[in-house]
Amino acid sequence: MRVNYGYIKVGLLLVLVVFLYAFSSMRNATRIVETPDVKFIDEDNLFVTHETVSKLLIQNQESVANKPKDIIDLNRLESALNSNPMIKQAQVFMSVDGLITAEIEQKKPIARVSTNASYYIDETGSYMPLSTNRTARVPLIAGFVEKNDLVNVYNVAKKIQDDEFLKKHVVVIYQNEDKTIDLKFRSHDFNIHLGTLNLLDKKINNLKAFYKKAMKDKTLDNYKLVNLKFDKQVICTKK
Repeated sequence: MRVNYGYIKVGLLLVLVVFLYAFSSMRNATRIVETPDVKFIDEDNLFVTHETVSKLLIQNQESVANKPKDIIDLNRLESALNSNPMIKQAQVFMSVDGLITAEIEQKKPIARVSTNASYYIDETGSYMPLSTNRTARVPLIAGFVEKNDLVNVYNVAKKIQDDEFLKKHVVVIYQNEDKTIDLKFRSHDFNIHLGTLNLLDKKINNLKAFYKKAMKDKTLDNYKLVNLKFDKQVICTKK
């Protein structure tokens, strides 16, 4: 009987490949995970610290560092990070060598509410707690504001954030009980009454036109009230 050595070689090769794959998989699964690497997309102005993120990277009430690779649940770690009210989005992934990397995108505050409670409103209009690590230089929101009803003040804060003139001058957004809005400027003591947010862009343009003319005439400090609630005119009350 003639022996086909070609088949034997192929068979041995397959056995070797299967053995090496199984050995590699077993070794990879038992590889010990190193201390996670935390990366912030925006490294400046951190409201949430590396230490805080590291404390969230736990599993079964223990740090994932020095644990076998095969027991790490990346989805659970991501969920833990994304549940933090300071974090906008987090992604966690692991390299072949067992290095866990957490990429963090923070929320960005655009205004700070200071009523019976203090917190930020972020760029999406969501609640964001104050940070012990840093204070944001953003307009202050005061008056009649409810945590579950931030739409009105958010729209004003977003308008200020996106407008260089307003961003430079506005320091206080005050919401009255009837939901109308007043503004305060950084360098002048007059009150600016926006009224409702109807025709907001038109009212802001009227404010800019008033400011430019009053600045030229050097009369900005003569007023105590600038009323913008009528979209076709600016009514000013002198001191």
